[in-house]
Amino acid sequence: MSKPRRTFLKQGGLAGLAAFLPVSRSKAAAPLQQGADCPLIPTETAGPFPLDLSDSAFFFRQDVREDRDGVQLNLRIRVLGTDNCLPMEGVRVHIWHCDKLGRYSGYDVPTNPGQDGLTYLRGYQITDANGEVELITIFPGWYPGRVCHIHFQVYVSSAYAAISQLTFDHAAKQALYTTHAATYSEGPDPLEPDTDGVFADGYSYQLANLTPNPDTGGYSSFLE
Repeated sequence: MSKPRRTFLKQGGLAGLAAFLPVSRSKAAAPLQQGADCPLIPTETAGPFPLDLSDSAFFFRQDVREDRDGVQLNLRIRVLGTDNCLPMEGVRVHIWHCDKLGRYSGYDVPTNPGQDGLTYLRGYQITDANGEVELITIFPGWYPGRVCHIHFQVYVSSAYAAISQLTFDHAAKQALYTTHAATYSEGPDPLEPDTDGVFADGYSYQLANLTPNPDTGGYSSFLE
């Protein structure tokens, strides 16, 4: 039976190799069962401001913040194979998102002025033996029409890549904005995932929790 185009293909081989499941470090130690049925993460648009990072070693970095001010976010993503639920080592994971004011680097357009040539809040890492990457960024802001979110793309090979977005638990996100109101001057996010067109068709596998990180004074993020 054919699979919907909005989900990654659940097949073996190159054409549908990966499901994308961000998890916490503590969950990495959980036993993985051969043949287990891993959840599929919906594919989403790369827009509005994607950049091709694949040929630039500059973006191979763990800390993507550059000069952007905001609450530190340690984002952990784990890549599992859908056919066996086992970690995928050596897979390249990209992230990009807006800054605290809703701006994206690399573009100069009326809705995103003055950012052409900039490179903040973009980068990639390679999954380790546990199928994991961790990137250090800031908690993103929001902009009109979209709930707060982070884009991520997984390159399995030069012939296959898949792309999605994650968002956050609404109450935890609003509490962060309220607690750090001096930093996030735009205030709490007016949208919830249900009222965002990208996530309106379902987001249960794309909803990340937020937990305070006592080591950094910021937050850690993962999907339960």
